[in-house]
Amino acid sequence: MTEQACRECRRIVEGQVCPICNSASLSKDWSGYVVIIDPKESIIAEKLEIKLPGKYALKVR
Repeated sequence: MTEQACRECRRIVEGQVCPICNSASLSKDWSGYVVIIDPKESIIAEKLEIKLPGKYALKVR
């Protein structure tokens, strides 16, 4: 199964529905990613408005 990015929260998922925001609006057309381990201490997570740890796409088309 290929990884897809959620168009709503940019989380990279492998299923048909995003487990974070429950959106089914997923895209196979995404580029770049960032892995957030500790969103409370991460400046990058703060700038990207990411609240939960995980793998996120930088750009989703």
